[in-house]
Amino acid sequence: MFDHLTIRASDGDASEQFYDTVLAVLGLEQDRPGGLEWGDFSLREATPDDPVTRRLHVAFRAGSRELVDEFWGVGTEAGHTSGGEPGPRPEYMPDYYGAFLLDPDGNSVEAVIHEIPRDAATIDHLWIRVGDLEAARRFYETLAPWTGFEARGSGRFGAGFAGSAGSFMLVPGRPTENVHVAFPAFDNAAVEAFHRAALDAGYRDNGPPGERPIYHPGYYAAFVLDPDGNNIELVNHNR
Repeated sequence: MFDHLTIRASDGDASEQFYDTVLAVLGLEQDRPGGLEWGDFSLREATPDDPVTRRLHVAFRAGSRELVDEFWGVGTEAGHTSGGEPGPRPEYMPDYYGAFLLDPDGNSVEAVIHEIPRDAATIDHLWIRVGDLEAARRFYETLAPWTGFEARGSGRFGAGFAGSAGSFMLVPGRPTENVHVAFPAFDNAAVEAFHRAALDAGYRDNGPPGERPIYHPGYYAAFVLDPDGNNIELVNHNR
């Protein structure tokens, strides 16, 4: 599963209003006042050091087709841009039903219900656009033993990876920018092995293994950059 996904917004207030409006339909409320967190999804204001997230697709699991319809209806009635009306998408899978909106920075946000069972999670799947599909595939395959998302081969849209409570697709195109994806670990040793494997394979360090008490006591994590510069983390919440 995903531990968390963080995006950066050019206008934090506008993006907060968007996500509050549409995620409430799916039963997702902010976890703590001012935290800008809805389950395993979080939002932060962009800064010069952490620019705006662009060209990401994130899909949230809905409990019914009616909620997919409502997600889209509430969003468009609030003045947000449609990215695709509610309906079946058999090109993805036979029982796939989704609807799409664009957030204030143009990222694609979806509500979806489909036949694949998932453990409880906020995020159903991601599409991450990549400049070099083979390079990106090698990166995520290298780290699969620690992220828990196994390669599922290539298809019509790109290269897929799946875990017990979510999936992501690497899609050729103008790359997704400035997204942060964190995967959970079950001990500190896994965090250290993840970081060591990435650096041994020639990937870029973005923060060595260690405690990050700024987040909470016992937050033990390491960070590396994927080939397109996105921040990929493995984290153990050890207390």
